[in-house]
Amino acid sequence: MDLPIVYHPDYVSPLPPGHRFPMVKFGQLYQTLIASEVAHPSQFHSPMLPPRDWIQLVHTPNYVQGYYEGTLDPKAQRRIGLPWSPSLVNRTCIAVGGTILTAQLALETGLACNTAGGTHHAFPSYGSGFCIFNDIAIAARVLLELGKVKSVLIVDLDVHQGDGTAFIFQDEPRVFTFSMHCEVNFPGTKQVSDLDVPLPEGMEDDDYLQTLAEYLPDLLAQLKPDLVIYDAGVDVHLGDRLGKLALSDRGVFCREMQVLQTCVSQGYPVACVIGGGYADDMNALVYRHSLLHRVASDVFRQYRL
Repeated sequence: MDLPIVYHPDYVSPLPPGHRFPMVKFGQLYQTLIASEVAHPSQFHSPMLPPRDWIQLVHTPNYVQGYYEGTLDPKAQRRIGLPWSPSLVNRTCIAVGGTILTAQLALETGLACNTAGGTHHAFPSYGSGFCIFNDIAIAARVLLELGKVKSVLIVDLDVHQGDGTAFIFQDEPRVFTFSMHCEVNFPGTKQVSDLDVPLPEGMEDDDYLQTLAEYLPDLLAQLKPDLVIYDAGVDVHLGDRLGKLALSDRGVFCREMQVLQTCVSQGYPVACVIGGGYADDMNALVYRHSLLHRVASDVFRQYRL
């Protein structure tokens, strides 16, 4: 058996020319994984649209209805940063379904990767920072609601704090939120995660990896979670235009290896989402995202999951 990977063609939705959100990366990531023989088409699993009730386990009915119907006020729409369209509604929901499926597959096999996801700036009643519905939070809440897990650790290594996720689970003892992010980056107003590790601007590979090693093993030993949801944002990279940290390709590769080996070697299932990544060089950006799937494929084979 090979690593389960989740993808849907509707992960790509049209945006106006010149829009700064790199929507095309999701389709290119799928193509790159196949072309570079990281994955075979048979490894890919296709998600379904989640029931609206599942989305409303995290988001308020008024916000969900307003987004579905395109009736949010202009200020709320601007805060999201993506222009509304029926296609984007579908894309948003199918990506949530993808993360739910990824989490389910991780519980079955020990490790699974989405080719989208990581919309951690979405709050219960509004979206923010290109994030509409919080797929990480919804997946965790669905699995808890279905009785599939009793505890979840969210490891958020996107360069931006997972503020929406932290807020959503601030009073939920079954979900532990760990965010390691650039201190001086978006969002300007931080929320309180269960564990926040703010990093100085310009941090490079070795210091970053050492910092991560100081926290992750102890968290696993302390929490013994039924599932780890890992947000592997590559906006920590030196070449990211929204990042402010300075990891190299090697640093990102080592980070993925460190997270996945640490968790999987101890028997903790990991569901991975790709998180943020913003660069003018689309090929370089897609390669950075693909490092997650390359490492995950190796770890999956190494531990014969």
